[in-house]
Amino acid sequence: MPIPSQKHDVFQAIADPTRRQVLKMLHEQELPVTVISGHFPMSRTAVSKHLRILADAGLVKERKVGRETRYRLEAEPLLELKRWLSYYERYWENKLNALKRFVESDDENGGNAFSPLELVDPAKQDS
Repeated sequence: MPIPSQKHDVFQAIADPTRRQVLKMLHEQELPVTVISGHFPMSRTAVSKHLRILADAGLVKERKVGRETRYRLEAEPLLELKRWLSYYERYWENKLNALKRFVESDDENGGNAFSPLELVDPAKQDS
């Protein structure tokens, strides 16, 4: 029995800068692969492979119009990415707020959280 091909997830799909640029191109309008490939210094086959990865991740949908296949953005899967990033955004906000509190509390106590280091000239240092 053949093993089904593994679908790409959103994180794998957007890891490549070319695919991110394709998503930007598709954010306002549906485009055929010929138009999309015209924006990249690669073959239409290579662009089609990028589109296939985006489609496997659910980020683009394709539809046939005559002999042409057109692609459009499906932004719903990006919500998974947004939720994941929001966790780390809160993490860094908490870290920066803690640093701010530390610096401001030290300043209020008359101290200097970032006192300059004393520079020692190695030539004048006694061993």
